[in-house]
Amino acid sequence: MGFLDHIRACNNAGDLSRFLPLLVAGRRLGWVRPAFAEALAGHPEAFAVGREAVRLAARLGDPAARTEAVEAALRALAAAGTIPGWRDERYPVVARFGEAPAFAVERAAVPFLGVRAFGVHLNGFVRKADGLHLWVGRRGADRAVAPGKLDNLVAGGQPAGLGLAENLAKECAEEAGIEAALAARARPAGLVSYLMEVPAGLKPDLLFVYDLELPAGFAPRNVDGEIAGFELWPAAAVAERIRTGDDFKFNVNLVNIDFLVRHGVIEPEREPDYAAIVRGLRTLD
Repeated sequence: MGFLDHIRACNNAGDLSRFLPLLVAGRRLGWVRPAFAEALAGHPEAFAVGREAVRLAARLGDPAARTEAVEAALRALAAAGTIPGWRDERYPVVARFGEAPAFAVERAAVPFLGVRAFGVHLNGFVRKADGLHLWVGRRGADRAVAPGKLDNLVAGGQPAGLGLAENLAKECAEEAGIEAALAARARPAGLVSYLMEVPAGLKPDLLFVYDLELPAGFAPRNVDGEIAGFELWPAAAVAERIRTGDDFKFNVNLVNIDFLVRHGVIEPEREPDYAAIVRGLRTLD
């Protein structure tokens, strides 16, 4: 296992011709597996399924109508067991971040429709005499995704109706007990993106990355129960654990690798795959 292996694992989608495009007002906003398209065909009030594409029903001319009709159809599929893990949390459906959403969709259904999802990830770090240290969380054993895996200090999906800074502050409070004044010191540090095929479908995800330098006396505490505990690791130890193992949640590997590159822990003269690693962290725009 190496750094590049984790990047490739998050970009395993391959040939998208196996998926049907999801079209909204003539624009492709997602990708749907044919088997799931068959399930959507049973809900013509929301979806028009053809041999070459899945479209929203023509009568749905505005975002509110689309959201309502799609949610009703997806709730029926969830009740039938087709979509597990309903969250009652809506994500915006857009081609690019910042656009007005074409509609909003239940978070659990996002990979089934192959629509782009966004998130915020925070690198919480401490400067010590012996170098940079990173706060590492361990996910609870009851998590639906990556139970027990290592995580960033703070991470969360980007729901509809919240700005990035507002969402980051919320996640900081819930996941690490970081007060608003301290969370406001977090600085945007770029993004990580990938195109990953998963059992549910497709994840064309874009994660906004933030760095927050924390005081030596700070100790995170989980509020919402998602994280079982935290440890402060030397950045070099984080790099070695990623390079040699698979202990971090799949996309957290990429966020950490990005931090390690930006802060010079992964060096071009020591890492033969350096150029491929840097290119691979941003697969999608």
